[in-house]
Amino acid sequence: MANPTVAEQLVDLLVQAGVRRIYGVVGDSLNPITDAVRRRSDIEWVQVRHEEVAAFAAGAEAQITGRLTACAGSCGPGNLHLINGLFDAHRSMAPVVAIAAHIPSEDIGTAYFQETHPDRLFVECSHFSELVSSPEQMPQVAQIAIQTALGRSGVSVLSVPGDVAGMDVPRGRARLVPSSDTATMRPGDAEIDRLAELVDSAERVTLFCGRGTAEAHDEVMAFADRVLAPVGHALRGKEWIQYDNPFDVGMSGLLGYGAAYEAMHECDLLILLGTDFPYRPFLPDDVRIVQVDIRPENLGRRSRLDLGVCGDVGETLRCLTPRVRSRTDRRFLDRMLRKHADALENVVSAYTTDVERHKPIHPEYVASILDDEAAEDAIFTVDTGMCNVWAARYLSPNGRRRMIGSFTHGSMANAMPQAIGAQWPDRSRQVVAMAGDGGFSMLMGDFLTLVQYGLPVKTLLFNNSSLGMVDLEMLVAGLPPHATAYPDSDYAAIARASGAHGIRVDDPKQVRDGMRELLDHEGPALLDVVTDPNALSIPPRITGQQLTGFALATSKMVLQGGVGRMVQLARSNLRNIPRP
Repeated sequence: MANPTVAEQLVDLLVQAGVRRIYGVVGDSLNPITDAVRRRSDIEWVQVRHEEVAAFAAGAEAQITGRLTACAGSCGPGNLHLINGLFDAHRSMAPVVAIAAHIPSEDIGTAYFQETHPDRLFVECSHFSELVSSPEQMPQVAQIAIQTALGRSGVSVLSVPGDVAGMDVPRGRARLVPSSDTATMRPGDAEIDRLAELVDSAERVTLFCGRGTAEAHDEVMAFADRVLAPVGHALRGKEWIQYDNPFDVGMSGLLGYGAAYEAMHECDLLILLGTDFPYRPFLPDDVRIVQVDIRPENLGRRSRLDLGVCGDVGETLRCLTPRVRSRTDRRFLDRMLRKHADALENVVSAYTTDVERHKPIHPEYVASILDDEAAEDAIFTVDTGMCNVWAARYLSPNGRRRMIGSFTHGSMANAMPQAIGAQWPDRSRQVVAMAGDGGFSMLMGDFLTLVQYGLPVKTLLFNNSSLGMVDLEMLVAGLPPHATAYPDSDYAAIARASGAHGIRVDDPKQVRDGMRELLDHEGPALLDVVTDPNALSIPPRITGQQLTGFALATSKMVLQGGVGRMVQLARSNLRNIPRP
């Protein structure tokens, strides 16, 4: 029996690590790898139109399944296209191995046709990026790449020259070292005791939660109940912490709503749980702050800390909660719950009155209909920009729904590519891409990938013929919007021409029926909704300079969006306040 090639050995190691598919665009330097995939039944090659889509899809699949995923690009321009999606996957802590095929090994360093240096290019968006220069090197380097991607929850890149990929390796089948994925990181007793002292000495405690509270919902609720703390969240914490939360005071940050900002600034101890929240102007500078994070490099990166605790959020709270005194004074919590409900009541009326007669259609209304009609276990992929706002304010988490987007990297055009990776592992689960026309049109070619593979992704297109978030940024700066408008395009017609189901709606009375038609269709479908380009949103707290910018630029824009079911949640939480 012939010895396996480097490509065959790499594919075998990926299969052992749980990789089910490789997303990519084929090319000559990748031929040994794609051929190795072709000859196996336990892994498949997913042919996309653009390598950036391949990386987005791989990152999304990893976030949904928790498994290692893979993507690939051919030498030079091919693998260079991966970089934006890999940045997003890495910053989203998605375990992805990227195969960057390289030029012939003997020509590296000679300015050869299509030459780049991928082992250098991908350093900033990976935990591990190395060149495979010989067959003997492959198994060990590949094992390190796989273990690093899994163990550190991020990207590893293997740069493999095409000629090396086709070489035989020494006899013997490489095997991965088994690893456990059940380990947790617990702070030491001294840290827990110090944290307990800070909590017990505070009269008003607020919790602010991020993605690190995934799998820790019950522990956060138990701790909040013990110390009677308002609980706010960042956008990446929404899906994990907002549901079944009687302490909810909304979200802070550029897309924020409710009383989270006030709760963070009016407490005397703010505890940041599993969040690397980047917006310093929204964090207080005159209260004591504790941060709990499993990544030590995150501690104190965004704000001054009185205590940094390195540990898993759930494990830390399980140790901490029994050690702190139980509170009975609800005054701070109840005041924040009332502020939260009042804040939401003040912005909801503009988007619940006569919405079925308002043209162009309120995008907030469309998002609220989606929230009503979508499945209880739906996966939503969300474009960067105004779609982030509508998702943050209208999609209701319930512990079963998932919401992913480019929430840390902030790339355009992510929703539809991420929907490809989110849909592939389970075609029976509803996947909805909330896309803006700007982002969708940027990588629109891969809508054909949905059609080619019959992926039943539902694309909800908010078509306002503009880059809405960029409009907002210009307005804040006191500038009139410029170069942000697009000509009106019929994306439903484009979808139908591609072989998918396309629906176009420009009358608000048609939105619900159109949404049901979209979600009920068995294959790939697109609902093109013509929405109001003037529906913009500002944070709950902005500076006087920003307000001046708005005043200089326009006096007619809608400055704050509605909040959908969030107001219903706030009203229900008010029932928890004891009556005198």
